[in-house]
Amino acid sequence: MRLSARALSGVTGAAWRAGVALRGQDVARWFPGHMAKGLKKMQSSLTRVDCVIEVRDARIPLSGRNPVFQEALGLKPHLLVLNKMDLADLTERQKIVQQLEEGEGLRNVIFTNCMTDENVRQVIPAVSQLIGSSHRYHRGENVDYCVMVAGIPNVGKSSLINSLRRQHLRKATALCPAGKATRVGGEPGITRAVTSRIQVSERPLVFLLDTPGVLAPRIESVETGLKLALCGALLDHLVGEETLADYLLHTLNEHRLLGYVQHYGLGGTCQDTGHLLKSVAVRLGKTRKVKALTGTGDVNVVQPNYAAAARDFLQAFRSGQLGPVMLDRDLLRGHPPAETEA
Repeated sequence: MRLSARALSGVTGAAWRAGVALRGQDVARWFPGHMAKGLKKMQSSLTRVDCVIEVRDARIPLSGRNPVFQEALGLKPHLLVLNKMDLADLTERQKIVQQLEEGEGLRNVIFTNCMTDENVRQVIPAVSQLIGSSHRYHRGENVDYCVMVAGIPNVGKSSLINSLRRQHLRKATALCPAGKATRVGGEPGITRAVTSRIQVSERPLVFLLDTPGVLAPRIESVETGLKLALCGALLDHLVGEETLADYLLHTLNEHRLLGYVQHYGLGGTCQDTGHLLKSVAVRLGKTRKVKALTGTGDVNVVQPNYAAAARDFLQAFRSGQLGPVMLDRDLLRGHPPAETEA
């Protein structure tokens, strides 16, 4: 189901959210078959794992969780990595850490930017400390550490592995140029199976298991689903690019993050998504010819390409061109989105 962005534009606050909730409930039920298989494979691999690194997008530190991980991955030591910190507004960083500890019991949190390797060197020492202070059970005689990397789609799990290799191994081969060991991409679903062990450090000897991104079988609310989609955890066509653009504009305006005005050279803020997309399309030359039936016959008319403009708007957000954003600001203030109906 696709929601009409222009039908929703101009509506704000609770009324806007209610409009989305009425027409977008299928967004909250997206669990492809490969995710179910991936989760089962992850569970079957736990006997050879000493620790779990969960990776989340720092823009959605709370909405980006998959509660299934804590249930399915047992009592293994747990390190949370909030990646893409360069894209996130971290002015309330301490509140994020506090809420993660109080709400989920997560005491070990590291913020990273795997594109520049920022803070990545903290990961291996943290893992070593967690494993060293825990019971390794039947792996107690192993001299190496085996760590599973888990998370929802497109949070940078493979990028973290490649970054760790750059930092700790600093070697490149024909098979792994520039130290890369896993394929990365800007859309969900690049990694679709639990990989074999990948070495990321020699001292200590650490191997990682890359895993496919796995969402919860049912996303708790439509607004959570929209946040996930904005960060690339859901494929755009499942929600609709213009719908995502509408939600993004609403969020930016609500948070007073007006970088889009300067980015697109607008005269001021926009409350209407249709007006914004039309301005973006005209400015970027994203138009299309359509036939219009008139009294004198068919006439080719040039119209703004709203879909292309929406894609550009979303890409500008995802690449950080509109400035850092914290999409979970509402949750940090204690106002969780309403759940969708069963």
